[in-house]
Amino acid sequence: MKIIKRSGTEVGFDITKIINAVQKANREVPETERLTAEQVDSISNNVEELCVGMSHTPSVEEIQDMVEIQIMKEKAFEVAKKYITYRYKRALIRKSNTTDEQIMSLIECNNEEVKQENSNKNPVVNSVQRDYMAGEVSKDITKRFLLPEDIVKAHEEGVIHFHDSDYFAQHMHNCCLVNLEDMLQNGTVISETMIDRPKSFSTACNIATQSIAQIASSQYGGQSITLSHLAPFVDISRQKLRRIVTKEYQDAGIDLDEEQINTIAEMRVQEEIERGVQMIQYQVITLMTTNGQAPFVTVFMYLNEVPEGRTRDDLALVIKEMLRQRILGVKNEKGIYITPAFPKLIYVLEEDNIREGSRYWEITKLAAQCTAKRMVPDYISEKVMKELKDGWVYPCMGCRSFLTSEANVLNEDGTRKFYGRFNQGVVTLNLVDVACSSGRDLDKFWEILDERLELCYRALMCRHNRLKGTLSDVAPILWQNGALARLKKGETIDKLLFGGYSTISLGYAGLCECTRYMTGKSHTDPVATPFALQVMEKLNEACAKWRKDTNIAFSLYGTPLESTTYKFAKSLKKRFGVIEGVTDKNYITNSYHVHVTEEIDAFSKLSFESQFQKLSPGGAVSYVEVPNMQNNIEAVLTVMQHIYDNIMYAELNTKSDYCQKCGFDGEIQITQDEDGKLVWECPCCGNRDQNTMNVARRTCGYIGTQFWNQGRTQEIRERVLHL
Repeated sequence: MKIIKRSGTEVGFDITKIINAVQKANREVPETERLTAEQVDSISNNVEELCVGMSHTPSVEEIQDMVEIQIMKEKAFEVAKKYITYRYKRALIRKSNTTDEQIMSLIECNNEEVKQENSNKNPVVNSVQRDYMAGEVSKDITKRFLLPEDIVKAHEEGVIHFHDSDYFAQHMHNCCLVNLEDMLQNGTVISETMIDRPKSFSTACNIATQSIAQIASSQYGGQSITLSHLAPFVDISRQKLRRIVTKEYQDAGIDLDEEQINTIAEMRVQEEIERGVQMIQYQVITLMTTNGQAPFVTVFMYLNEVPEGRTRDDLALVIKEMLRQRILGVKNEKGIYITPAFPKLIYVLEEDNIREGSRYWEITKLAAQCTAKRMVPDYISEKVMKELKDGWVYPCMGCRSFLTSEANVLNEDGTRKFYGRFNQGVVTLNLVDVACSSGRDLDKFWEILDERLELCYRALMCRHNRLKGTLSDVAPILWQNGALARLKKGETIDKLLFGGYSTISLGYAGLCECTRYMTGKSHTDPVATPFALQVMEKLNEACAKWRKDTNIAFSLYGTPLESTTYKFAKSLKKRFGVIEGVTDKNYITNSYHVHVTEEIDAFSKLSFESQFQKLSPGGAVSYVEVPNMQNNIEAVLTVMQHIYDNIMYAELNTKSDYCQKCGFDGEIQITQDEDGKLVWECPCCGNRDQNTMNVARRTCGYIGTQFWNQGRTQEIRERVLHL
């Protein structure tokens, strides 16, 4: 059996440490108050049994809590006092130096919690360690004097989650929609070097990837670009290549008519598109930003985003090539093609591509093949999004954060502005804790929810106020050189924090378990659904009030919990014990999702969740879990058509794994080792070495490839198929 020390290091359970600690407290009280040797043994054995029975690896803090309870059960109150006092004194000593042990465990690569914190960061790599070390210092500063004590306490107890505190000490925002059009058409500056308007498609792609790397190092969340901003440069290359072809053949003494010149030039255009798309795919994957991972970038593919005619036709060529190359995948260190995590792809379903016989149906079929093989693209329904977003269609930032469709945020030509806008940050409310704290008293539930919302508001205002006064000089590519704005040197970003230019997100998690606790039923049950919707409406009302009071674009966001799903689950068990169907897992459910173990078909799930997605205007994504669909593309297309008609944003989850030891290409399984820990195992050769297998799973709206903590791994293991 393993335990997790305060530093995050995972070590073997040692019962003698419990015995020694109890005996030490025992010796400090009068003999008449002391425990007998038999009682000390009983306390230690009971704690060991409790640890064995836990569904997750216990922490030192959890074990010490158990020891306290067991001493109390023996009615040795004086011993308990001494034990508690000793814990308190040790806590004070640790508080005076809160980061050393944590940082050393990072450097030595034995911090189990950090190893599994981010499924796209390799904690062995120096740059990742450097980022985590800086993060530990930031978290320490944030906890000790940047945040109010009650917000820190609520975060540590799992009542709320104050996201990205490892970056909070700096004046950094969350995620954005990159205004690549401005940067390419009007020029930009990268690392103090002037970059003029590119004169070819491949150069535009190169500038785009360099910009992506710079932007990723200036913020902590995801970024999105659209291929529509690159498409105009295809024709610039075309005209250039026509001139080159004409001259080459004239110099060779060969006369070609216009049609022949165009045919040869078009072949070269296609070659340049292939090179440009390959540059985006490979550079995004191989670039290493200052936070030690490939840039978290989303590529948006929307045909109707550009006018009909040559530019749209060129955009179609670029989208086709993006899909073709993604289907192929990228080579791992063994030279085998595997599924990369990034860039994430989003394809918009529209009238011109959703039905057989429509103009761009062949591209949609290619998208379906890509989803079946590589889990992307995800899909946005133009039809539904226009209904929900005032007639507009635009990408999300990162994995799901959507801007609000502000009527007063405009481009120079008077159209709505989306690119160049950003998100200030997220604070997530644990709805399961609200429910359990109420004891199923409905009036008390709403009262506690109001109190927790006020706490979230103050935490979100801390995020907002941390950004106020930020100078544009801290990230020139963002604030001065077009990615987000064209501010002057020395100018603050304050005006971009108000009026809807940027959003700030109230996240929520565990609506499923919250509803089950309060009603005794799943939120998919027609009897319980109204309560779940009422909770969502209440959260939206709070955001609307805060927006009205502050002129800041608060918006409700379906949080993609990764490591936090495990943290919340552990906190709930500690506070409320194991409640069947509510706190009996090592994870809680993301946002409004149907529980992963609940039997429901893909079409019913998407239709049911659409009503909740509508109430998450700050961002949310639904998914369906499917088997290997590479030989059933028609079924994938049928699901895509259902998405188009019923829900704004959705994705299909399949599996894409590879064992480097035996060459197995299929689904690598999750099993338990001798300590009860969940591990990944090749079903062909039994390999359990994570360093010699490539596993890709979508966990929070995006694909992860560096494995996950025990809570998320259990959630992945328990997923039922929806198709």
